Amino acid sequence: MNIYVIGLGCAKNKVDLEVILGNLLDNNFKIVSEIKKADIIWVNTCAFIDDAKQEAIDTILNVIDYKGKNKKIIVSGCLSTRYMDDLPELLPEVDLFIPIKDYPKIPTLLNELVGKKVFSDNFDTEKRALSSKKESVYVKISEGCNNRCSYCAIPLIRGNFVSRDYHKIINEVRELVKNGAVEINLISQDTTNYGFDLKEDYNIVNLLSDIEKIEGNFKIRLLYLYPSLVTDELISYIKNSKKVMHYFDIPLQHSESRLLKEMNRHSDKDFNTKMLLKIKEEIKDAILRTTFIVGFPGETEEEFNQLVSYLKEIKFDRMGAFIYSKEEGTKGALMDNQIDEDIKKKRLEILYNVQDDISYELNKKNVGNITKVFIEEYDEKNYAYIGRNYAYAPDDIDGFIYVYSEEELQIGAIYDVLILDCDINTLSGKVVNIWN
Repeated sequence: MNIYVIGLGCAKNKVDLEVILGNLLDNNFKIVSEIKKADIIWVNTCAFIDDAKQEAIDTILNVIDYKGKNKKIIVSGCLSTRYMDDLPELLPEVDLFIPIKDYPKIPTLLNELVGKKVFSDNFDTEKRALSSKKESVYVKISEGCNNRCSYCAIPLIRGNFVSRDYHKIINEVRELVKNGAVEINLISQDTTNYGFDLKEDYNIVNLLSDIEKIEGNFKIRLLYLYPSLVTDELISYIKNSKKVMHYFDIPLQHSESRLLKEMNRHSDKDFNTKMLLKIKEEIKDAILRTTFIVGFPGETEEEFNQLVSYLKEIKFDRMGAFIYSKEEGTKGALMDNQIDEDIKKKRLEILYNVQDDISYELNKKNVGNITKVFIEEYDEKNYAYIGRNYAYAPDDIDGFIYVYSEEELQIGAIYDVLILDCDINTLSGKVVNIWN
């Protein structure tokens, strides 16, 4: 059977979908690139905040227009999990909603949907078909979250924190490296919390150490580090590691201690500042990335201005920000002093304008330097290759590097590049030969 797949949401959702695809392909399903050729249209959704929910609903409504007499529509992921009781009535055109907890039941659910046995194997959570280039891949190391931030619906969707078996993680990384991966991006809702629930005394540093023992020319990137768990041990390990990139993705959500407490975050401004400055002092080429929320209930004008000042003080290399979303089921949704939407939008605009200036200032320091760049694709419009170095994660936040070369470059290879120019989000340069 032919399946057309649409994947929405974060990298963690992407990995879930790749596991589903791996199982489908192993059962002789064919993934098609044209929706008209599909027997089944499969939409994997996000439902983290209002914008994500709206995108999911719009996408579902769009594919319903393609539904013919014999086509089936399946919706999986976070939206199906969070609103399972309401969606079948609201969207009767969808033939099957699959919440995350029911992924192991996919073989039975598909057989019942189609009316015959089209899925013969059990659902294998370790089977995966990559949906992007094999050279740069995400590896999920845990599921769920125990932090219970007052603004966040993830625990309602994904449940409590559960570490993935480290043997399975190491085996997956070994196979990915064997098949050409040069960048391993470790992800979860709370990457630094890895191992706390295991019987063995085994944490994220132990996992990194074991992954480093795998033979091959590859690097490791850590994403989604919870601030209070960025320990001296972890900083020291990254500093001295030969394979872990000097890249710290630490979502702070705000600068001010009162709001952090209201958000139910487990660190305050003083702790966060000391931790960030320690990273900068210990690791001179460290990249700092963070996320902030604007318009959390009760955020005063003074507290927002303090956030802006904090941004200028720390000078994060990368920043993502989003407007507080009043999510049902969370403590934040019940709080008084909800902020007006127009004020939220204005604060978001101010924050990004400040970060744009900081990003440009920091990017200018790269001009004249030579850096190793991983080539991802060729941009025919700009007659340049697009690549990244350790300072750029493979997502929509960090930007990329334009690479110019008179000779054809190999996609997935790494080259020495002299940086010649920059703007807010990108660097640009040319390939050079370095003789030692």
